[in-house]
Amino acid sequence: VPAEPILPLLDDLAEAGIRVITDPHEGGAAFIAEAQARSTGRPQVDAVSRAVGAASAAIGIHPAQQDAAPLVVLAGQVETAFIGREAFQEADLVGSIGSLAAWAAEVDVPDAAPGVLAKAWRRMHTGRPGPVMLSVPLDVQAAEIELLDEPPPKPPGARGPAADPSAVTRAIKKLAASERGVIEAGAGVLRARATKRLVALSEALAVPVIAAWRRPDVFPNDHANYLGMAGSWAAPTVHPRMVDADVILFIGTRLSEITTGGYEVPAPETRWIHVDVQPRTARSGLTAPTLSIAADASRFLDSAWSDLRAVALDNEMRARREARNAADREAYRTATAPGQGTAEGSGPHPGRILAMLRAVLPDNATIATDAGNLAAFVARGYRFRRAGTFLGATSGTMGFGLPAAIAASLMDPDRIAVALCGDGGFVATMMELETAVREGSHPIAIVFDNQRYGTIAVQQLHD
Repeated sequence: VPAEPILPLLDDLAEAGIRVITDPHEGGAAFIAEAQARSTGRPQVDAVSRAVGAASAAIGIHPAQQDAAPLVVLAGQVETAFIGREAFQEADLVGSIGSLAAWAAEVDVPDAAPGVLAKAWRRMHTGRPGPVMLSVPLDVQAAEIELLDEPPPKPPGARGPAADPSAVTRAIKKLAASERGVIEAGAGVLRARATKRLVALSEALAVPVIAAWRRPDVFPNDHANYLGMAGSWAAPTVHPRMVDADVILFIGTRLSEITTGGYEVPAPETRWIHVDVQPRTARSGLTAPTLSIAADASRFLDSAWSDLRAVALDNEMRARREARNAADREAYRTATAPGQGTAEGSGPHPGRILAMLRAVLPDNATIATDAGNLAAFVARGYRFRRAGTFLGATSGTMGFGLPAAIAASLMDPDRIAVALCGDGGFVATMMELETAVREGSHPIAIVFDNQRYGTIAVQQLHD
């Protein structure tokens, strides 16, 4: 978003060969950049003004943190000589808005820029990805510095840590010996581009898969081993299946409040394994996992596949899992048949609209959703068949749907991108239609108008 405090930066971006997209609002710009960063795994930059601009961009920093997206927010700052003197639009950006990011810093002198940028780069590509915010005073932006010859940093997209082979063996043995085992997969699998390997493991072990909340594209929904998405508005069969599991492999997911149904999963008697670049430890009432494996999802799955040859599978137990899977899959299909659930108003049932979209859209079409109870019908009524075809913020941020669809169309103009929004979420960022037209993006926006903030109305009625 053009602003005086970042003019030196804007003047140089085009010369550096970086595409600049102008946006009418910092929140929308952050949403577009966050959606692109999450989809591609490559850092995207949101350049904004000082306090007022950075405050508006904060609405995109928080989703990027929860969705582990490598977003970079470059915020202008008052001149270094004026800092601490209540200058125009001055604020402690690092200590305030920067606290929402995974890492934040201020470049207080020009010569510090290379070191700060190197630290920011390492933070984005070490462990769990996340957003960084850099506050850059106006005079620092305008200064010229000499860059030292240093080796290039680790490129984005490089595979994360390898899994301990002995730990992988123990994990596979626990799943192979389980009667009600289940795998829950999240964004770490998508980020590692490991869906095909997850399908192979699920088939080899006859262990079903449940997607973490707002990660429905992590596993093909038409597969016989897919039992739905966990979290808010999940099919009524999903949560009981998770609670009933004797062994759960959580891979690439953070065990969030929504995914775990208010931290009821894993159940006290469930043995569970957590595979993630930064596995959970015992904290905030969560007991330590039975087995913790710090590893990139793809590298764990590669090791697990190789390890299957050395694991003796119990054919009787496998047969029990297969019978259970078939029954669970049929129950899930029945619970998510088009038209399930209540919908107010005289228009068509949203679930039937989702079923119609599934019938006419190609498998590679991107679906972007907003916050609100409309997501219930997406979760139950749309079958995702390919990884990387869904964009939705786990933070529940209103206004995300349309900018995310714009981002998807900008990344791949030949693919269809559809924003599914409630009337409340759409109005939050509907000015982004101008951005789409100006930049040549062509998303399809479908607005479900229930003439209220539906989720809020439901809560008020319950209260």
